[in-house]
Parts: sequence; C-alpha cells; structure tokens
Amino acid sequence: MKTYRYLKYYYLKFLRLKGEPQELAIGMSVGIFIGMMPIMPFQIASAVGLALLFRGSKITAILGTWISNPFNWFLLYYYNYKIGAFILGLSEKNAIFSSIMTAVKSVEDPMVIVEKIFAGGGIVAATFLLGGLVMGICTSVPSYFVFLYVFKYIKSWHQLRKERGKRW
Repeated sequence: MKTYRYLKYYYLKFLRLKGEPQELAIGMSVGIFIGMMPIMPFQIASAVGLALLFRGSKITAILGTWISNPFNWFLLYYYNYKIGAFILGLSEKNAIFSSIMTAVKSVEDPMVIVEKIFAGGGIVAATFLLGGLVMGICTSVPSYFVFLYVFKYIKSWHQLRKERGKRW
C-alpha cells in the first residue's frame, strides 16, 4: 500500500509541473541526452547547465537523466563503447573495456568507473563519449516530440478540468 501512495504522489507531482510544454519537453530531452552519456557523477549538473543554455525546464532535465540508472548502466556503457568503437574503427574487445564493464556490472562507485575510463587513455574515453553522443542524439530528438505531445496533452487536460471547475 505504501508503494502505491508513493507512486501516486510522484505521478501527481509530474502532472503538476509548471511551465510551457515546449520548455518542459526541452528539459526532458536535454536530460535524456545527458543520461545517455557515460558521465554518471556529472549528469545532473550537466543537464541543468544545458537546460539553462537551451531555456528548458531544469526539473524535467533532472528527471530525464534518470533514464540511466543502476539497472541499465551496463547496457548503456556497453553500447556506448560498441557504437564509439564502430565509428572510430577500433577493436570492440580489449582488456580495458572488460575491466570497465566489470566495474559497471558490479555497480561500483561512479567515480571509480569514470577513473577507469580515463585511465584507459584518451582513445577509450573518446570511444565512450562518442558512443554516448550518438545514443544521446538518437534518443533525445524523438523524446522531445513525444514529451511535447505529452505536456501539451496535460496542459489541455488541466484547462478542461479548470473550465469544468474540478480539482484534483
């Protein structure tokens, strides 16, 4: 029962987000873009910075970064490297990559994972970042349009309920 109350609470908070649909969708898209990047400990700060730059909602930018979480870090990092290695024409398997993926799989501290990536040298870091950039673009552009529709729908629903005089 307690879980249901928490879910309902956060669902209602999401519905009550303030701002124009475009601003909210930009924020969510920026957050999803940054969430795809392999910069775990810096995602929220980066998302807020980009939201400020693109005049998006800071709150939805933070929410968007939650696309990367301990349940899918392994897949994100794996595909970041594979895509980056493909683009750069590098070998997809090496000891450094295996070491990083072991650290991600065992859910080590995010700073340890970032240190391992940069300890692998510039080419390894560039491979992860390039893959993250490609994945970020491929997911954030469609997410902008999806969330623009969602936030427009929520706004029109709010207007309709306001006209009818009903409250939550």
